[in-house]
Amino acid sequence: MFENAFKNLDNVLRQEAGCQTELDYAEQTSWMLFLKYLDDLEEKRKDDAGLRGEDYAPIMDAEHRWSAWAAPKNADGAFDHDNALTGDDLIEFVDKELFPYLGQFRQSAEPGSIEYKIGEIFSEITNRFRSGYSLRDALETVDALDFGSDANRHELSHLYETRIKNMGNAGRNGGEYYTPRPLIRAMVKVIGPEIGETIYDPACGSCGFLCEAFEHLWDKADSTGERDTIQNATFTGKEKKSLAYVIGVMNMILHGIEAPNVLHTNTLNENLQEIQPKDRFDIILANPPFGGKERKEVQHNFSIQTGETAFLFLQHAIKRLKPRGRAAIVIKNTFLSNTDNAATALRRELLEECTLDMVLDMPQGTFTGAGVKTVVLFFTRGAPTREIFYYQLDPGRSLGKTNALTDADFEDFLARAQDLADSAQSWTAPIGDVDEATYDLSVGNPNAPEEEPLRSPEEILDEIEQLDAETAEILVRVRELV
Repeated sequence: MFENAFKNLDNVLRQEAGCQTELDYAEQTSWMLFLKYLDDLEEKRKDDAGLRGEDYAPIMDAEHRWSAWAAPKNADGAFDHDNALTGDDLIEFVDKELFPYLGQFRQSAEPGSIEYKIGEIFSEITNRFRSGYSLRDALETVDALDFGSDANRHELSHLYETRIKNMGNAGRNGGEYYTPRPLIRAMVKVIGPEIGETIYDPACGSCGFLCEAFEHLWDKADSTGERDTIQNATFTGKEKKSLAYVIGVMNMILHGIEAPNVLHTNTLNENLQEIQPKDRFDIILANPPFGGKERKEVQHNFSIQTGETAFLFLQHAIKRLKPRGRAAIVIKNTFLSNTDNAATALRRELLEECTLDMVLDMPQGTFTGAGVKTVVLFFTRGAPTREIFYYQLDPGRSLGKTNALTDADFEDFLARAQDLADSAQSWTAPIGDVDEATYDLSVGNPNAPEEEPLRSPEEILDEIEQLDAETAEILVRVRELV
C-alpha cells in the first residue's frame, strides 16, 4: 500500500543536493515521518478527549503543526496549494522557525515525555534539503501516509526497516545501525521474554532488539492490562549517537510503541558502583559497538578498565541484570581468546558471576561491511558456570549484501538450544576444560567431520609429474592425427 510512496520519496531524496548517502535518506525520512505521526497522534488524542467530554491541550501550537505548514487543507479538505509554503520560503521556515521551535522543548519539557523527545530529536538533527521544491514534494508524499491503524503502522514499519537495512549496508559502520533481524529474532526466542519482565538495550541503535521483543510479547497479550504493561513498563533503550537515536525512536513508534522509553545518553558514563537494585533488568539484549575506544575518564566507571567499548558494555550488562536475569549479547569472537589482562579478567568475571549458558558462533559476513567474526553470549546472572553449550552456525553458503542470513538458517540452532543435544554443529564443554590461567573460551568443534590430511610436497610433485607425462602422451597422439 505504501511501497510506492517510499519509492517516490527515494526519488525525491536522490535528486536533492543536500542528501548524499543512505544515512541522509534515513535521517530526512525520519524527521518528516515523526512530525506526520505526531500530527495524527494529536488528532487521535483530541478525538478521544472529545468522546470523554474533555478539552485537549495540543503539544504543538497552531502555527507549527504539520497540518498548518506541511499539508494545509482548504475548506473542502483538499490540499491548499495557494497557501502552502514552497521554494526558499519553505526552507527558511523549516530552518529558522520550525526546528528552533521544536528544539526548545528539550529545555521546557519533563524528561521522558513525548515533548522532551521532540526537543532532543530536533536539537540534534538538521534539515538537509536545499531545494524547497524538493522538500514540498517530499512533504506531500509523507502526508499521504496514514498512521491511523495497526495494519498501516505494521506495513510502514517494514518499509522503514528496509530503509535502516539499506543504511546499514551502505558503509563499513553499518552494523552500528542494523543487526540482521533473523539473528535478533533467534536471540529473542532463546531468551523467551514474558509479559511483566523488563527488557533493556544499553546500545540500542535503531532499536531492532526492542522492536522484535515487542512483537514477541504483543502476540502473547490477551488483556488491556497486559498490553498497557508492554507499552509503558517493559522497554528501556539508551543510545549515544544522534542519528541512531532518532531512527530508533521512529522505529519503535512504527512498531506500535506510542512513547518509546529511549534515552539519548552515553551508557558508559554510568558508574557501575552506583547501580542500585531498582536499576536492574530481567532481560538485556544488545549488539554493542565493537572496535570503538573510550576515554580514560569513562574507563574509571568500570572495575576492569579497558579502552575496548564492547568489553565495557559487557561489564555494564552483567551489573545491570537482576539476579537470575538473562542476557544475549553480540561480541567479536576474539573476546573468547584475547590474552590481554582486561579480556582475561572479563571472561573470569563472566564465568564466576554468571552462568554462561551458550555461545553461538556466527559465520563470516553476518554483518555487512564490518569485516569481523562475532559470537553471541547467552548468560544468566547468579550461579557460576559449570558447562557451556556451543553452536557453530553454518548456513552452507557465503554471506553478503545479496545473500544475507534468513530465519531458516536458525531453525536447527533453535532446536538444539532447547534440547542442548550434540550434533555436527553443537557440543557441550565442562568448565573444567577451561584453563584457569587464561580462561580461554575459543570455539573448537570436536564433532566437526575430520578433513582429509594435507598431502606432503613430495606427493603433490609426484602427481604433477604423472599428469605432465599423461598430457605429453596425449599431445603425441594428437600430432599423429594431424
